[in-house]
Amino acid sequence: MTTTAIPSSELLDRFTAIVGEKNAVRDPAEMAPRLVENRGLYRGASPLLLKPGSVEEVSAILKLASETGTPIVPQTGNTGLVGGQTPRADGGDIILSLERMNRVRDTDPVANIIVADAGCILDDIHKAADSVERMFPLSLGSQGSCRIGGNLATNAGGTAVLAYGNMRQLCLGLEVVLPTGEIWNGLRRLKKDNTGYDLRDLFIGSEGTLGIITGAVLKLFPKPLGHQVAFAGLASTGDALKLFEMASNLCGTALTGFELMPRIGVEFTARNIPGVRDPLEQRHDWYALIDISTSDSAETADTMMQSLLERGFEAGLVQDAVIAASEAQRQALWHMRESISDAQKPEGGSIKHDVSVPVSKIPEFMATAEKAVLAAIPGARICAFGHLGDGNIHYNISQPVGADKAEFIGRWREMNEIVHGIVLSLGGSISAEHGIGQLKRDELAAIRPGIEMELMRRIKHAFDPVGIMNPGKVLAGLPLALSQRP
Repeated sequence: MTTTAIPSSELLDRFTAIVGEKNAVRDPAEMAPRLVENRGLYRGASPLLLKPGSVEEVSAILKLASETGTPIVPQTGNTGLVGGQTPRADGGDIILSLERMNRVRDTDPVANIIVADAGCILDDIHKAADSVERMFPLSLGSQGSCRIGGNLATNAGGTAVLAYGNMRQLCLGLEVVLPTGEIWNGLRRLKKDNTGYDLRDLFIGSEGTLGIITGAVLKLFPKPLGHQVAFAGLASTGDALKLFEMASNLCGTALTGFELMPRIGVEFTARNIPGVRDPLEQRHDWYALIDISTSDSAETADTMMQSLLERGFEAGLVQDAVIAASEAQRQALWHMRESISDAQKPEGGSIKHDVSVPVSKIPEFMATAEKAVLAAIPGARICAFGHLGDGNIHYNISQPVGADKAEFIGRWREMNEIVHGIVLSLGGSISAEHGIGQLKRDELAAIRPGIEMELMRRIKHAFDPVGIMNPGKVLAGLPLALSQRP
């Protein structure tokens, strides 16, 4: 690992002058929460945290950084789970936070778009859309603190990908400050624009390694008039897959969510999350949370859900089910699903995987991975849940009861090799929606074809020839310009 020189006091003063003293933080105690990744896997150091208030200030920061070779780590809500937003430990990286750039610039309900700063909190985008009788469909457990720039930089997915797609599909245009300080205004509001290479798609999912997203044009959608949620008990993941196929055929685009949860996940949430309880009287090995949204009426959504569950019962797929009788009950069912990750924390160490496999391969993946994991760590508690409709499974492994947490977490890489090996054998991906960051950087280089990695390095070098943008993330090794310096 390379070591970056600590910027001099004089250079830190020059950066500070761009944003003003009150928007530049050097106090270690105040900066401390920004130096640790959400799960505590990565801890870094930094001499300075900058909070620009405009695109022009971001531009001036990056221009100075390029001229002086100063590494910049973009950060929004600091909710990432792969260490992509965490500075390196050597203390040479400056953190650039977009928290002050949190303005909704425009809403157009006729065109179904909203234009916003990248520092807008996701929940605030939801509220802005609601104020014009529209909805923005990205839904995440961290939506009260995550920000649009980070959502775009990681191509976030969430629970509504099945119907609406991930952030790449929810964005029409971007405003980006390049490492040189140049500003690309790509805030186009067009659904059809085939004028050359799509630069937008390069920046979405690039995790801050090519530039800093400062604004975006996002898609809005009409609010559904009908919305219904059900929770069904199932015997197996194979039955869940058959029920999903049945739901897809019956509901079409009205099927907005189909989440898979194991028995242990429900037990964890009921035990560790206040106010959560198992809505079904009997225990079941697996559960499906089904979400239906219709454009015409509540009656249509109710009828569709009733019909789906009746067919599921008749086919022997559904063992028991409950349909939400109110908005509060719908939210309670979703709260249980969204709380599974937090519910694992009191159970001790948890080794997590964010993977995807072809939807039809989910039962095979679950069975094969369980056998391999338990052979390696007898007594491990597998809490595999996620978005069955798009093949994204959060394959989390909680430590055996009474095991030593540090020793268990020390086997993270070993478990990665086991689980990811099975995922790749089934044609899947080792990162479905969390990104690469530091956590999967070296693994990415090992599994992708050489030409693919070389093309990524060429793109990185073209946009960031000095190598200042979020170094050490996504791509292993140094940018070409740095590695070729004498």
